[in-house]
Amino acid sequence: MRYFITLSYDGAAYCGWQRQPDAPTVQQTLEQALSTLLRESIEVVGAGRTDTGVNASYYVAHFDCEKGVEDCAKLVYKLNLILPHDVAVGAVREVRESAHARFDAVEREYTYYISQRKNPFRRYSAWQYYVPLDVERMNEAAKRLLEWEDFTSFAKLNSNNKTNICHVVKAEWHRAADDEDLLIFTIRADRFLRNMIRAIVGTLVDVGRGRYTVEEFERILHSCDLSLSSSGAPAVGLFLSDVKYNDEVYVVEECE
Repeated sequence: MRYFITLSYDGAAYCGWQRQPDAPTVQQTLEQALSTLLRESIEVVGAGRTDTGVNASYYVAHFDCEKGVEDCAKLVYKLNLILPHDVAVGAVREVRESAHARFDAVEREYTYYISQRKNPFRRYSAWQYYVPLDVERMNEAAKRLLEWEDFTSFAKLNSNNKTNICHVVKAEWHRAADDEDLLIFTIRADRFLRNMIRAIVGTLVDVGRGRYTVEEFERILHSCDLSLSSSGAPAVGLFLSDVKYNDEVYVVEECE
């Protein structure tokens, strides 16, 4: 039987999501916990790969369990007891046998946080960046992302992508309602390329501080030349914040 599992994690202690031979990863940590509790070897397939230090406030993966899960809520409870403090499971639910956490995802959303004043409580969850930024101009540039499909200018080299085509449906900045010094960027698309969001954020920040005009940002976007974009923003401020699926992947109600 196949199950979707939702979780959140602080990526600071991990070398990304994907299993690696000699480095701690979220995938490996979750697989070990599931295998211990379900008493069979469990392999987990994630909705996508997050890089070293990147966080997730909402992540989805799937796993198969030969004998099935008797009580989803109890499994969630036990997982949260044995998982480390920086990984938390939100829910487990049964899905179609053919459902796939990565390939069936129709949209993904990432959120990036910039703290514009020194804040010790956000040192592990936001880029501490104190240069004044023109948010209106950054939003004007971000709108150009919705009008373009080829994101080679923001794609990490040698990533072996079959295509650099992505369809961005939302890209906007706003200040947090309860903290004027916290700047938030939300971007939503059908798919993202490796390092794409951090490269976009770094380049948009350079627009906000006056290094580039909106027109120059658009030329960088259209150039399909990674060397023209800015350095990537730090991983600490980046969160995978949502993964969307069509309703037909689910077969039972969510267990929480």
